[in-house]
Amino acid sequence: MAEPDAAPSLNLPPPIQVQQAPLAAAADGRFTSIIAKLAQDFPSHSTAKVLVIDATAQKLFLLENGVETGAWDISTATKGLGSAKGSDQTPLGVHRIAQKIGDGAPLGTIFKARQNTGEKVQILTTPGADSPDDYVTSRIMWLDGLEPSNQTSKERFIYIHGTGEEGKIGTPASHGCIRMRNKEVIDLFERVDENTLVVITQKHEG
Repeated sequence: MAEPDAAPSLNLPPPIQVQQAPLAAAADGRFTSIIAKLAQDFPSHSTAKVLVIDATAQKLFLLENGVETGAWDISTATKGLGSAKGSDQTPLGVHRIAQKIGDGAPLGTIFKARQNTGEKVQILTTPGADSPDDYVTSRIMWLDGLEPSNQTSKERFIYIHGTGEEGKIGTPASHGCIRMRNKEVIDLFERVDENTLVVITQKHEG
């Protein structure tokens, strides 16, 4: 039996290789309820970037579109959590970054009344080591409370800021503010904007 004639060549070009776009990262389930509540309670504020401060774990998380893109050890107040004037406590609840201060200042720069002093702090990294003062260093993100329970935050000068007492980071050590290591607060400062929402919680919930 004769073999059938071979199919004629069509001189087709090679198939096009399609580059698949990467899938968007899934929202982090640990923070789903926080993002949903922010969207519900503060619809005029963007949730594209959100900071979550877990005072129990002494951690700060940066969320972008619900996905964790940064996490840092911090220090909240030695005297615990609260919003009363003169309490030296860290206020709970939803805030916004009202003002960013210190752009371009050298690492370790000391600020007093939010003014650059031109001086640099001695950064102590030994666990528990005390600075001679409660220095505010490197960068400041000044928080404004958005709930009735924390509306004193701005007038109490509650900041996210650098500290000379890096050896205390990871344990409650501040006078109400949220302390960070100096290199890390500069990193965070560059990654968030004024009006970014900040949630201070005793423990984040999934």
